[in-house]
Amino acid sequence: MSNDKNIKVMVTGGGTGGHVFPAIAVADAIKRLRPETEFLFVGAEGKMEMERVPKAGYQIVGLNIAGFQRRLSWKNLVFPFKLLSSLRKARRIVAEFQPDVVIGTGGYASGPVMRAAQNQGVPTLIQEQNSYAGVTNKILGKKARRVCVAYDHMEQFFDKDKIVFTGNPVRSDILNLEGKRAEAIQYYGLNPANKTIAIIGGSLGARTLNEAMAEGFEQLKDKPVNVLWQCGKFYEAIFQESDTAKLPNVEMRAFIDRMDLLYAAADVIISRAGALSISELCLVGKPAVLVPSPNVAEDHQTKNALALVEKGAARLVSDLEAKEKMLQDAFLILENEALAFSLGESIRPMGRPDAAERIAKEALRLAGIDC
Repeated sequence: MSNDKNIKVMVTGGGTGGHVFPAIAVADAIKRLRPETEFLFVGAEGKMEMERVPKAGYQIVGLNIAGFQRRLSWKNLVFPFKLLSSLRKARRIVAEFQPDVVIGTGGYASGPVMRAAQNQGVPTLIQEQNSYAGVTNKILGKKARRVCVAYDHMEQFFDKDKIVFTGNPVRSDILNLEGKRAEAIQYYGLNPANKTIAIIGGSLGARTLNEAMAEGFEQLKDKPVNVLWQCGKFYEAIFQESDTAKLPNVEMRAFIDRMDLLYAAADVIISRAGALSISELCLVGKPAVLVPSPNVAEDHQTKNALALVEKGAARLVSDLEAKEKMLQDAFLILENEALAFSLGESIRPMGRPDAAERIAKEALRLAGIDC
């Protein structure tokens, strides 16, 4: 293919911010390299990508697909029918759009679309975000042309000749936090004399982190710290009446609209260990306490966290210990400058600020464009 030919790129993935934001970041990088590229996103109906992707300026179509529930649920009875319907629609979407390459970032819609593309001979690229590959990506990886990864030792899941170490793409606004602290303190209404703990539970919120915060009243009421608590929209009504949420040094938000300012304000960050969260933490270089969610496939968040802990780049608190230890570990870091410095210095080199561009170039090569 000549370099002056317009190309079509299909991007699929979503369900959570951890799949949606990297997908948009890669599309943005391709657009910077090849402004004339035509894009089509494919997501799951009713999920956040159906709102977020159009806001980012891209067209999206939805599949009527949902995940298989790991516990007994009536929803599993309709799962096979939704899957078959989605496979048929995915085949039609791929055949009509005729993409030159399809990029999958994970999520409900990714499986049917990537399989349809592979069956029609379209080159596919998997963006595997976690240190432990999920079942769907392991299956899709057999026919994928490239697998872009963010962790070492991924040859246990994929053909080593297909693997390219790129890191995980993140939102571009967090790449430069220099000089933003004063703006961040003012934006979130924090006390500039105090250090700040930020609690982030992902785009949907995290029950364990919220419960630990709600029970942390006694630990926080006389503590000279700011706490910026992102609880998630689902949990806002449950926890906004807690005594902790009413403390003057606690700022509770359902959703954080300026993540760059949250990171700029934070001296220590308490977070789940999803792939996107960890990639952002590595780039901002702030000390972190990771509380992996146990409610994910193959317990991949614990494996993500351990990849940092083993390099002295973060502290890990288990989900079961969160109420007892989560805030204590954050206080320990705030009160120990040597520990805070060590954690920040160890996590920063693991960041990959050019990850989106690296993945974009791999996708364009698969589409026949020299980069």
